[in-house]
Amino acid sequence: MPAQDPASTNPSPCEARGVWPRSLYSGDGSEASGGSPDAKQALAAMRRSSRLLMLAVALVVGGACSSHAQEPAPPLVESSDPELRRLAGEILPGLAERAGLDLVEPVRVERRTREELVAYLRYKLDEDLPAREAALTVEAYAMLGLVEPDLDLRGLLLELYTEQVAGFYEPDSTALFVMEDQPQEALKSLLLHELVHAVQDQTVDLEAITSDEHGNDRAAAAHSAIEGHATLVMLEFMMEGMTGQAVDLATMPSVADQLMPALDGMREQFPALAGAPTIIQRTILFPYAQGAGFVQRLWASEGRVPPFGPWLPASTEQVIEGSLDDPPIQVEVEVTGGTVLHDNVLGRLESEVLVETHLGAPTPDLTEGWEGDRFVLVEADGGAFRALAWASIWEDEAARDAFVARMAPALASGVAAETSLTPLDVDGRAAALLIIGSEDGLTFQPRVGG
Repeated sequence: MPAQDPASTNPSPCEARGVWPRSLYSGDGSEASGGSPDAKQALAAMRRSSRLLMLAVALVVGGACSSHAQEPAPPLVESSDPELRRLAGEILPGLAERAGLDLVEPVRVERRTREELVAYLRYKLDEDLPAREAALTVEAYAMLGLVEPDLDLRGLLLELYTEQVAGFYEPDSTALFVMEDQPQEALKSLLLHELVHAVQDQTVDLEAITSDEHGNDRAAAAHSAIEGHATLVMLEFMMEGMTGQAVDLATMPSVADQLMPALDGMREQFPALAGAPTIIQRTILFPYAQGAGFVQRLWASEGRVPPFGPWLPASTEQVIEGSLDDPPIQVEVEVTGGTVLHDNVLGRLESEVLVETHLGAPTPDLTEGWEGDRFVLVEADGGAFRALAWASIWEDEAARDAFVARMAPALASGVAAETSLTPLDVDGRAAALLIIGSEDGLTFQPRVGG
């Protein structure tokens, strides 16, 4: 099917990659506890944001905010809607300067109906997450005990998106779309976040850096840089408008710590999010809170550089640690006796969720030694059965052994199929190999990739 322009009434292609959705569902900030009053006020001013898979899709609805508005700059904004053109024209120049990026060409901003959004999302699910890929993803994560085997992933994603998307930036058409049902007073705060994405896309190819060709974890890290950057710029802009004073979030306490309580409260407001598996909830919130924390620490150490190029994180571990010093190790798993149906990388973030799921509580210290991983879903020759193997590399034997000691019994009791978690050496590195299901006639050989 040929690509269509999303400016038309039909849905169109966009960048939407990865295993799980990565979106922000934020409330009015009233649940936030602790942190500075300014941060609470900024959180109170933004009520929602969302985004479609790896596409920069976010929403910020609620409290109107003043700003250091500049004169409208029609050449910078193209729109058939005079009000959108005026608002975006006021915001865009100062927002681009604050983001540390150049405006190269005009940004297009248009309205769309909710029905057009639903049609668009269905089109994208068919294009980027076809039924077979969705089924294999669910099968692999169900074997790990992270989702139920009968999860309707495509249906859940559609429900999550339609529950709250108010606007999104679409890289393929370099256009920003706002839902027609948004109240007038919400438009300015909604545009703030999305216009940052529009400016980002003029400097870096958002679709390329979040491509699923890089693997799930690397794409999630890039997405965190994109969303964390947009969130910080948006918060600064709003806080300055409310306080009338210059704001530099690089000098303030952790933004991630102040965002998380508000984001956690979103489960009470949005039924689809509240009912989603933990793995989906965590990956939805991660790019916004931890992504903002990563960019905040980057700004503090390197100045206000955009988190792209040499500052783009390559793993969720780098996002969590706020450091680019420890690049992930690429892991491969050679299989004999069967066919690989599906493979990907859990990464530090999803490894944390795996631990939390099977130990019953967050235990982040158990994954601090994560260095790299890969899982493969395999069908035995002849199609008699399927098995999953997950190879992980650790910074040293102590970190590996601690993980194996805690997780081996937890997985054995928490996973329906036969399970083994074995320590081993892979190319001179401390490693572990988890096998779920029968190994009859199968061999799995992990190795460090290129």
